[in-house]
Amino acid sequence: MTFVLQPWQLCLVILASWINREQQAVIEYLMTENRVLKEELGEGRILLNDGQRRRLAVKGKILGRRLLREFGTLFTPDTILRWHRQLVAKKWDHSDRRKSTVGRPRV
Repeated sequence: MTFVLQPWQLCLVILASWINREQQAVIEYLMTENRVLKEELGEGRILLNDGQRRRLAVKGKILGRRLLREFGTLFTPDTILRWHRQLVAKKWDHSDRRKSTVGRPRV
């Protein structure tokens, strides 16, 4: 039994490989850019605001610890995943439902 690609299947395979090559080139560029920025910063501490931490935590959780370690990010995988745990904990602490005042209501 022989396997023959239909013309539309062949076009799909060619398109997928072209997209994959383009994405790999973008990833390589971004990794090189990160290395250059790390060299410029040196050993100095990087301070982020809450929005920046949130964005990194969400994207980092999707990648997972192994990929974060493999790509050598600016922050350790443990730090990024800790930010994500804190983000989830803050979401479910129901602080938005609490009353602003504590104790018995005023008369």
